[in-house]
Amino acid sequence: MQETLVVVGAAVLRNGRVLAAQRARPEALRGRWEFPGGKARPGEAPEAALVRECREELGAHVRPLHQVGPDVPLTAVGPSAVLRLWTAELVEGDPRPLEHLALRWLSAGELHTVEWLPADLPFLAPVGAHLAPPAARSE
Repeated sequence: MQETLVVVGAAVLRNGRVLAAQRARPEALRGRWEFPGGKARPGEAPEAALVRECREELGAHVRPLHQVGPDVPLTAVGPSAVLRLWTAELVEGDPRPLEHLALRWLSAGELHTVEWLPADLPFLAPVGAHLAPPAARSE
């Protein structure tokens, strides 16, 4: 039986917003948005992979908090690959786009203003529940 390849993602939360990262590569995904993260190495705990990937991609140290929803199959990566997302908090450092085109902090009302990768879409509603509601406009 083939071992499941776990791709980890971090819904990094700060001040009622979540961090979104714009892909630089591969070319077919360039410009699309994702939750930062990457593949767990063989024998590496997914939570440890999340911390490592955020350090490599963002130059920041995060702490995984809670898994968000069920795993999402990643058939484009492999027949037994899944995306597993956690909420996470910043422990140290300010995220920088070391491997991405750009980073954005999105509020609940802004979650649908960027073009997400298909695998990240199922996580938007549960992540949105962790965000501050859009501010009421007073005129």
